Amino acid sequence: MYPEAANYLRHFPSFATALGGAALPNRTALISTDCSGAALWLPPDVGPDEEALADVIAKSVAAAKQSYLMAIIEEMGRYHPNEPHWYLPFIGVDPAQQGKGLGAALLKPVLSKCDEAHLPAYLESTNAKNRTLYERHGFRAIGEIKVGDCPPIVPMLRHPIEP
Repeated sequence: MYPEAANYLRHFPSFATALGGAALPNRTALISTDCSGAALWLPPDVGPDEEALADVIAKSVAAAKQSYLMAIIEEMGRYHPNEPHWYLPFIGVDPAQQGKGLGAALLKPVLSKCDEAHLPAYLESTNAKNRTLYERHGFRAIGEIKVGDCPPIVPMLRHPIEP
């Protein structure tokens, strides 16, 4: 979406807010104590602000890339569960802090809520290195999204784990 660093820094915060801003008032944005990792979870029945997303894309993504991006989003929508679930649109850990359990710490609180409420969790993995982390926490690949020269996106679903 924003291959140039300056455009990423300028526009990605608006994109992230449109996609996951509804999670912030619901206190489902988790940030590590040292701010080296964060996860943004959308609870059941809370979705992205689609109008704001379309607006951000129209204003900040090069016109030649907009239809390509919309095709990717459409494919992602085909895998997104229709039943109530927790959705993880963003998780990230500072590369210098990776491999120290921070990603797991950002997953566990909400996955515990999923298990308690008997709800699935869903995400799209855009990084093959992260899939083993997700699999260790019960996520399973349910397909692969490949549009043009975009790197593969792997939708992953986790069913609640019974005690």
